[in-house]
Order: sequence, then structure tokens, then C-alpha cells
Amino acid sequence: MSGSPDYTPPKVWTWNKANGGQFASINRPIAGPTHDKELPIGRHPLQLYSLGTPNGQKVTIMLEELLALGHSGAEYDAWLIKIGDGDQFGSGFVAVNPNSKIPALMDRSGPKPIRVFESGAILTYLAEKFGAFLPSEPAGRAECLSWLFWQMGSAPYLGGGFGHFYAYAPTKIEYAIDRFAMEVKRQLDVLDRRLAESEYLAGSEYTIADIAVWPWYGGLVKGWTYGAAEFLQVEDYKNVLRWADTIYDRPAVQRGRMVNRLSGEPSSQLHERHDASDFDTRTQDKLAAAE
Repeated sequence: MSGSPDYTPPKVWTWNKANGGQFASINRPIAGPTHDKELPIGRHPLQLYSLGTPNGQKVTIMLEELLALGHSGAEYDAWLIKIGDGDQFGSGFVAVNPNSKIPALMDRSGPKPIRVFESGAILTYLAEKFGAFLPSEPAGRAECLSWLFWQMGSAPYLGGGFGHFYAYAPTKIEYAIDRFAMEVKRQLDVLDRRLAESEYLAGSEYTIADIAVWPWYGGLVKGWTYGAAEFLQVEDYKNVLRWADTIYDRPAVQRGRMVNRLSGEPSSQLHERHDASDFDTRTQDKLAAAE
């Protein structure tokens, strides 16, 4: 087994910055701001501060879906938060999300701004605000929220567990990779069994449950996440693959996946979104050509 099999935890843990690996510069055992920096405010009712990670994609996909339905009140400014640079520790961001994680939303449509943080809370807030993508009938609502909360509880095993030890940890630890790979495959099996009996996670209709789960598990089976598709044998999960392709075919999903994105083809990166026309004029390939 690789790693440090002879390690014995001390009686009291102390923070060793050198052991942080790729994220040593932003991981720390305390909360609160590290510097003063106010957040920008655009002209739309909704102000999103985010990055195009799976958690960030949930909210931009939701907003684009709402706009596609004709909800003009869902117009938004999406400001880029570079977590690798520590933007999430600025005083303005911490005031919106004391947990210093993206995404964070400010709703300025009313007389008093409302902050919403945690991606699942933002999806629920927007679904209730606009009356969309969350069933009103009790059984359907319960099923939808159950899968939404399943995602919120499960994704840390995929991202912080498997993804970290498989792709980012400074040393490859067999025990850790095996432990989290086993759990991720179990989760994929949970999804595959559900999607064998249901078109979408909450039933026959597309909901915030699908919007929450797709960026993580859809991205995994599509081969976009951690370079682990072959390792995890994602081709075995036929129903998840069918569902992932169905959702990816939605134009709003494709737009939402571009917003605040810093990787991939330049044509797929829209670092900030302040108007619907930005998809046609301000992707990175367009900006580079204009220069």
C-alpha cells in the first residue's frame, strides 16, 4: 500500500500547510475573511458569485432553464469567483456565504436583498420563487427533495473523497482510493436502479433533483470528471448514461455549463455572464479573436 502506513495520529492535531497538496493555498481550519473586498453588483435582479464547478453549474443551469421558460425575473449577473486565488475569502463574499464556498446568490428583486448559499438551498429557493422544477403535489415534492438531499449528502464522497484521493492528493493512497471508489460505484448503482424505473429522478418530469445530480454524476459518466470513467467502468451504468445524455441535450443545460467556466475549449468558456447575448459574443474564443 502506498502512503504512510506507519502514521500514528498525535493526541492533538495541528495544521501543517505543507500537507495540503494542490489546494494547500486555500484550505485552512478556520472561517472568516482573509481580506477586504466588496462584491460587484450588476443590473439584474439576481447576482450570482460562482465558478463553473459541478456545484456552480447547478445554479447556472437552473437560471438558464428558468429563462428558457420565459421567467424574465430570473435574469442574472454571474460574477467569477476564482477559488484558487482565494476570492471566496473576501469580506464581501463571506458576507453572502459565511462558509466561503461557491455558489452564493443575492436576490435584489425586493426591497431588502436576500442572501442564499449552498447549492441545494439556492435551487429550492429559485424553484419556489418561480414555481418551476419542483412538484407541488406532496408525493412528487417529497420524491424530488429526497433526491436533491441525496445529492447534497452523496457528492462529498465523489468530490472530496474519491476525486481528491484519485486525482489531486500529493500521494496515491490505495486504501483511500479503494474506499471512495467503492462508495461512488455504490452511488452510481443507486442512480442506475432508480433510472431503470423512472425517466427522471423524481418521476416523469425534469426537476431540481436532476439539475443537482447531473453536473456531478452525469459529468462523471460522460467522462468529464477526474479522468476516472474507465477506472470506475461507467459504461456499466446504462440508465445513468441514458439520463445523462437526455439532460445534456437540453440547450439551457449546455448554456449553464458554460457560465463561469475556466477549463475546456475556449468556445465553451463564458467567464462572466451579464446578458443573454454574452453566449454569442463573449466566450473566450470570441474575445481572443477580437484581440
